[in-house]
Amino acid sequence: MREFATFEERLSIWTTDAMKSVFGLEGTDINLGVSPTNNDKFGDYQCNAAMSLAKTVGKAPRQIAQEFADAAVLPDFVEKIEIAGPGFINFFLSNHALAAYLQSLENDPHLGAEQVGQGKTVIVDYSSPNVAKPMHIGHIRSTVIGNAIDRLYRYLGYNVIADNHLGDWGTQFGLMMVGFRNFVDEDALKAAPVEELERVYVASYNMSKEDASWREQAKAELVKLQQGDAENRALWEKFIELSIEEFNTIYNRLGVKFDLYRGESFYNDRLPKMIQSLEEKDLAKESDGALIVGLEEDGMPICIVRKSDGGYNYATTDLATVEARIEEFDPERIIYVTDERQQLHFKQFFTISEKLGMNANLVHVWFGLMRLPEATFSTREGNVIKLAALLDEAEVRALEMVKSSSPEMPEEQQRDLAKAIGIGAIKYTDLSQNPQSLVTFTWEKALNMQGNSAPYLQYAYARISSVYDKFHATYPEIELEKCSINIEHEIERRLAIKLSRFPAAIRAAADNYSPNILAEYLYDLAQIYSSFYQNVPFLKAEEGVRESRIRICQTTAAILKQGLGLLGIETRERI
Repeated sequence: MREFATFEERLSIWTTDAMKSVFGLEGTDINLGVSPTNNDKFGDYQCNAAMSLAKTVGKAPRQIAQEFADAAVLPDFVEKIEIAGPGFINFFLSNHALAAYLQSLENDPHLGAEQVGQGKTVIVDYSSPNVAKPMHIGHIRSTVIGNAIDRLYRYLGYNVIADNHLGDWGTQFGLMMVGFRNFVDEDALKAAPVEELERVYVASYNMSKEDASWREQAKAELVKLQQGDAENRALWEKFIELSIEEFNTIYNRLGVKFDLYRGESFYNDRLPKMIQSLEEKDLAKESDGALIVGLEEDGMPICIVRKSDGGYNYATTDLATVEARIEEFDPERIIYVTDERQQLHFKQFFTISEKLGMNANLVHVWFGLMRLPEATFSTREGNVIKLAALLDEAEVRALEMVKSSSPEMPEEQQRDLAKAIGIGAIKYTDLSQNPQSLVTFTWEKALNMQGNSAPYLQYAYARISSVYDKFHATYPEIELEKCSINIEHEIERRLAIKLSRFPAAIRAAADNYSPNILAEYLYDLAQIYSSFYQNVPFLKAEEGVRESRIRICQTTAAILKQGLGLLGIETRERI
């Protein structure tokens, strides 16, 4: 068993072995796990093995549970077991074991999280804005959810490759070429490159609707680009360079980093070969001049892989991308984070990938849209909100809060704190909800210091830091690492149990691609800590008890900081 195995892991192994021994089931492959209880009056962990074994053993579940309780020799970390209801087995951990586990966490750089990803590569494909278009609020969910998944998998030991699959190819670039040469304002391009490129595109698009010769000119420029014309290629590369540079200003503010920026164009050379593979395996056939893959037997409509004009669809590019990623990285899985409207596309190309024998464990993490209370953000409706503007507003509002609560704080420190609070508030509003839910964003909820919000959790961390600093100022001679943790008070026990479940929260969030599981854990932890803080003395407690409680505070702070960090949310020692 690994050095920092959780109580759930240890209990599951022990329960399985003990059940086999008590009922003569050695040699069978039964695996009898336990799960955390929701109510501590029913113990800390619960096992319903008696119900699942009733048929095998030939006895009533309650009888099985009682016989097991009477015969099994409890491990040293279990204080007692009780039987409840029709045959539930409830486990109560010993306070000594809890204290020892908390002390062991301090020696583990991963706070008990098993490095299950060692030697495995995961690719996380997220954010993916279009070149020459500013990032808007519609990009926030893919970026924030994708980055949290990225961080979770790295924390579990995986070799993670974060890939920003940019939209950098397509018919719009013909319009961009001719529009740039006719409409660009060089001063505006220097001041706000992507906004100017978007303005140029809109102007060119409008001209194409009025002037047929303009449309033909744009098509000609696109063909030249596709054929490798040096001048058009250089201009296209400039669009990409300017776009990535501006995107990175947003990513830097969000604390997001990518390992790769490989757009659709990176895989262009592979597309003819992909079509050939589909035809050779009799997966593709012609229909009205286009090439399609029939997926009716899989419960889906046909998928076009080559259009009647010879152009390729997104599915073809995505298939070529999977092929390239398998060849280069041999990933254990590839995770795509996009909005709910792309579900059919991913189901189709995942199915085709499997038919081609490209079994790369493809996962689509789809999310609901984000909207304001009055309407969903929509480019067509003209109310799209640029992501930079949203982040600016968050920092402005957070700065007002900081100046109001800490007017004596130096201005530079106020602005730094406002950035952490404001950006954290936006991220947590998203990450605290199930990815598949529709998110209605309000500033009142995002910046609420009392509710389930980033500022509340950031404040909880800062409050613990304050307690720790006061202890050291009052007792500078005491070396905490030499002091023992002792669990005696009921609220100490509740907090210790919650702290011990941090590794399980990490695994559940990663396994389910749901950062909200971790967010919920952190909020619960902060609430239990608040009760701990309010109900027992710290600095005024007797010697021994005082040091124990400060060490529990230390562990709570470490887990809050690490947990928020995995959500991409910064903490500060002072708020």
